[in-house]
Amino acid sequence: MTAPSGSARALVRVFTQRFSCTRRGARLARQLALVELHDWGIPETTALAADAGLVVAELAANAVLHGRVPGRDFELRMTLLEGVLRIEVSDGRADRRPAVRPHAYQAESGYGLRIVDAVAVGWGVRDRLIGKTVWAELTHRAGRRT
Repeated sequence: MTAPSGSARALVRVFTQRFSCTRRGARLARQLALVELHDWGIPETTALAADAGLVVAELAANAVLHGRVPGRDFELRMTLLEGVLRIEVSDGRADRRPAVRPHAYQAESGYGLRIVDAVAVGWGVRDRLIGKTVWAELTHRAGRRT
């Protein structure tokens, strides 16, 4: 599918899957994201796949840890556009919005969004009818192995 010049980027691929809001669901989300990227022609050995694996792992872990609502799943959505991979993780809680905060010296947790912020070209949060969606965008970066 192509877009007329001057309009939005052309859509290339989309993957959407719901997972149980458990640690196992978060692990499965990362694994399936990497399998899907491989099917799209982006093998695990590329920098984009490695970055995507980190982002999916962190956003899914946050959905399980901070966005869990009993009886509700979280959703992973990946959209591959020309030059951009957009990763979205939606959960059922709108009252717990993620933010990069000052971190305590030698803390054992709380680095997830710092990793997302360092790897992604942009990220943010948007409200949904029920809950929220945290998104991040990745691109091929110059000077990195592809």
